Amino acid sequence: MKKMRSRLWTALLMSVIVLLAAPAARAAAPLATVSAGPAGLEWHPAGDYEKLTLTVSGPGGVTLRREFQAGASLTFEPFGDDGKPLPDGTYAYELTAAPRLDAETRGALAAAHRAGDDAAIARLQAAGRLPRGPLAQSGFFTIHDGAVVPPDAREERPTAPRPPKALTPIVAKDVVTADDAIIQGSLCVGLDCVNNESFGFDTLRLKENNTRIKFDDTSTGTGFPNHDWQLTANDSASGGANKFSIEDVTAATVPFTVTGSAPTNAIFVDSTGRVGFRTSTPVLDLHVATSNTPAMRLEQNNSGGFTAQTWDIAGNEANFFVRDVTGGSRLPFRIRPGAPTSSIDINASGSVGIGTASPDSRLTVKSGGTNAAVVNVVQSAASTSLFTVFETTSGDGLVQIFDHSGAEAFRLTSVSGGRLSLGCNSPQHNLDIGNVPGAACSTATTRSFLDAGSTTFTASSSRTLKENLAPVPASNILDKIAKVGVYNYDFIDGPKDKIGLMAEDFHTVFGRGSDKLLNGQEVEMALWLAVQQLTAQNKELNQRLADLEARLAVAGHATTTP
Repeated sequence: MKKMRSRLWTALLMSVIVLLAAPAARAAAPLATVSAGPAGLEWHPAGDYEKLTLTVSGPGGVTLRREFQAGASLTFEPFGDDGKPLPDGTYAYELTAAPRLDAETRGALAAAHRAGDDAAIARLQAAGRLPRGPLAQSGFFTIHDGAVVPPDAREERPTAPRPPKALTPIVAKDVVTADDAIIQGSLCVGLDCVNNESFGFDTLRLKENNTRIKFDDTSTGTGFPNHDWQLTANDSASGGANKFSIEDVTAATVPFTVTGSAPTNAIFVDSTGRVGFRTSTPVLDLHVATSNTPAMRLEQNNSGGFTAQTWDIAGNEANFFVRDVTGGSRLPFRIRPGAPTSSIDINASGSVGIGTASPDSRLTVKSGGTNAAVVNVVQSAASTSLFTVFETTSGDGLVQIFDHSGAEAFRLTSVSGGRLSLGCNSPQHNLDIGNVPGAACSTATTRSFLDAGSTTFTASSSRTLKENLAPVPASNILDKIAKVGVYNYDFIDGPKDKIGLMAEDFHTVFGRGSDKLLNGQEVEMALWLAVQQLTAQNKELNQRLADLEARLAVAGHATTTP
């Protein structure tokens, strides 16, 4: 017996030493204290934050969101965004806070996210520049008859009748059984259990206005798990939630909660470990079933220092989509039902295939059939094509570019090794330029073309195509040409060792074009006028020479006559 007592005292002493040495588990400090009254709820922040965001959800899918800047009054009145009173029922709220961060920390956070560097974030937390966990607080409140139920209300309990004063009250004592206890029937525990309790099929019943089952782990040995846990049915305060929770009492957290009236099979795990949400027959590891657009929300709040951003991933009979909720609920990515296999396919090397599972370049686009458009760029405000690439067997129209009205302005074909047309189609030359978009180049009234090996364009130049004809005076054309020098030169950012004219000189002397650009046809016409003037001068000189020769011939004949 003495040895047993000695061991008990030793164990007790060791327990005290361990308890004193171990850090006490403390509940996380709340972001704010909350007070409630018939007019609504009010939160009083316990710290200095840049911004706080309140999200409230309730009966019938009601979801409300409020943002409060620093210093603003954090109040919530029982009215929706439309100004109408909220329906009666229990509501859940979540309050998140954006911490105050300096510009350097914000820049480091942004860089860490871009690089996927979680270690950098951990270093910022270790240095105290970033909160170690999300700054969030959640809870419940109830609206009854259009008003918020105060959380400090007390529930009236029926009191047992007092015994007559003449009788001595019976004081119940704890029952301690130092052995196994076996009850061959049902057990009711709680202040509201009555004699002849009707158990039905219940084996164990907890019956009172606050029901809890606590698992109190008394482990004290080093390295042994010792967290206390609790099963909690419903909040104890007025206005609280109808819910069933698993609470980590030691850590002061509630990792699992089911609220009252949750539908059947809200979460279902089958015998193979597959999880169903709103279905008891999950087909894959995770199966979500609902009557309207099953979806998943990815919400990054601003309590960790990052910019808040929310995305939805969802699908229905119209499309599978990704929704940018924060950016105005736009749908930047959509897949329509019936899309073929490998509509978009990225292989192991990062090459992207559109319409093919075997991309052989960084981007490979495969059409759906002969004479089909492979790539089609369409105007944003209409269905008119701007740019189209065809797969065709006719050899005509491989690449087409259209103007805003839908008229064709450019076409590249594969006829005879490749032909390019601008302003017409069915080109007959390597480069064919016309003024009849959508029609054959051969019908163009104004047309120019160039073939491989040619040094100049062949162009339309008939009198029937022109008007306002007037001769160009060129009495001093040779003098003008003499004033325009010819130079050897190198382009600063282009070809070297070239020979040619300067646009400034030609523009100054002839008054044509600009001081930066030369029109080749105008240069050619200046030379043509010079040739005409030289030709006229040559004819004049030849005539004068002929006259002189005739006169000399006459004079010589006269001197030789006796």
